[in-house]
Amino acid sequence: MMKHKLGYIAVAGALGLIANAAIADNLAALVQAAKKEGELNTIALPHDWCGYGNVIAGFKAKYGIKVNELNPDAGSADELEAIKANKNNKGPQAPDVIDVGLSFGPQAKAAGLLQPYKVSTWKSIPDNVKDKDGYWYGDYYGVLTFQVNRDLISKAPADWSDLLKPEYKNAVALAGDPRAANQAIQGVFAAGLAQAKGDVGKSADAGLKFFSQLNKNGNFVPVIGKAASLAQGTTPIIVRWDYNALADRDTLKGNPKVDVIVPKSGVVAGVYAQAISAYAPHPNAAKLWMEYLFSDEGQVAWLKGYCHPIRFNDLTARKKIPSELISKLPDAAAYKKAVFPTIEQQEAYKAGITKQWDSVVGSNVK
Repeated sequence: MMKHKLGYIAVAGALGLIANAAIADNLAALVQAAKKEGELNTIALPHDWCGYGNVIAGFKAKYGIKVNELNPDAGSADELEAIKANKNNKGPQAPDVIDVGLSFGPQAKAAGLLQPYKVSTWKSIPDNVKDKDGYWYGDYYGVLTFQVNRDLISKAPADWSDLLKPEYKNAVALAGDPRAANQAIQGVFAAGLAQAKGDVGKSADAGLKFFSQLNKNGNFVPVIGKAASLAQGTTPIIVRWDYNALADRDTLKGNPKVDVIVPKSGVVAGVYAQAISAYAPHPNAAKLWMEYLFSDEGQVAWLKGYCHPIRFNDLTARKKIPSELISKLPDAAAYKKAVFPTIEQQEAYKAGITKQWDSVVGSNVK
């Protein structure tokens, strides 16, 4: 019924949380070992991102494990650097787990920063968004939208080209540093995809040129856009994942009025991935965290935060999604043009955007 929502990735077969007694025994042993460790170090998980506040609270309530939350506003590249910098650190500053843009998964594996682990629900995670050996696996996804403060912007932009108009002077921001943050990198790519009329190979260059022009026009604001900066008027238009924008709309409760607009072209869907650090101080707690996130309970918790969980098709087939959640999701029609870039495509345009942002756009986003 909802498979057309975001051009859903095909999901292979349904799988229950506990398939057999052996897995149940292993899970029970894992819970015991994780509780003995007593702590979990996360990084880059803002509470308003994908409903993570409730996800973390649910994990703590279920297992009684302390969660040390490191640098909630870190980008994907920052997460990998945090693992590298804390290889020999067994304290709370060493991340056990990471949540990164899909293209950062293979990069982290190649750098030897991850350890493999396959969750109980492994078979219901689509093959094209997981490492076959279990080093990383897709967890949720959404599409990039324009998050607009309508108290300050009288006419909301409908497409990327609109952002260049004089009426949006000092108004447009990215939700991260495009030299390091996946959300911002995808934003540059999406703008380029619209300019290149859907040609992925030309989109990185086109996106950089677009933001260079946006900057020259005085429309680009070199501030990392968040709910606070949107409300304060510092960044009245933010290129932001739909789930973040919709959550902000709920949180701000009309003060200011927020519109969330899927652009007419350059509609880019982004998958994020989970992984466990090769140097995790609490490896069992990390594995239990993964079990929780990829369980029915964890996947539905993400959906409550407007994220589309990676096991959506499986949950739908087994009627595990409450109808009230489905009714709160955006209209399916706006998502029909959504493009899911492959990992290879993402790696290619990520390299181009991160390396050339300074020379082409020359704006220090912070």
